[in-house]
Amino acid sequence: MTDSQLALRQRSPSAERNREPILAVLRAALPANGRVLEIASGTGQHAIWFARAMPGLDWQPSDADAGARDSIAAWVAHEGLTNVRTPLALDVHQPDWGVDTLDAVVCINMIHISPWSAAQALFAGAGRRLVDGGVLYLYGPYKRGGAHTSPSNDAFDQQLRGRDPEWGVRDMEEVVALGASVGLVCEEPIAMPANNFSLVFRKRADATRV
Repeated sequence: MTDSQLALRQRSPSAERNREPILAVLRAALPANGRVLEIASGTGQHAIWFARAMPGLDWQPSDADAGARDSIAAWVAHEGLTNVRTPLALDVHQPDWGVDTLDAVVCINMIHISPWSAAQALFAGAGRRLVDGGVLYLYGPYKRGGAHTSPSNDAFDQQLRGRDPEWGVRDMEEVVALGASVGLVCEEPIAMPANNFSLVFRKRADATRV
């Protein structure tokens, strides 16, 4: 590991805190073997943690931000993992994701820090590329029945909307309905630490690719 690679490795305290609870859900939800696309991989800490814990998975990280991709690559080099690919420059709005058939798509803490169109594009793209029974996994804060689940989430939502009025904590029911519209059925929501949720969607075998 060179000094320049060390400098590129970004760290997120929240990624370190939530990686074990998320891993527990992913172990149960994802297949033992297959190709996984992680969207909005951020620092890369999640990618290397999950890929090391689940060596049968071919992990494809991605991020729209060049600095994040540099960080991901530096983490992968540091860990010496062979089941993590070079990070893709990926914006979910673009028609070509650089991958075709996928067994799973993982997206952590994205849809509230992006416009609703990003969530729509995420589901549409996942619906086209996932194999029958494939998984779309989402993690983050959600409203339920239009109400925040905690005062801290309410304050976080206001902070996000102050930065960009198109951002904000999403209503879980709307996200579940969005999945259903492209043949991705949500299992029972899983409550996570710090007022977050894991949502596991599976592609119906009779889903029509759009």
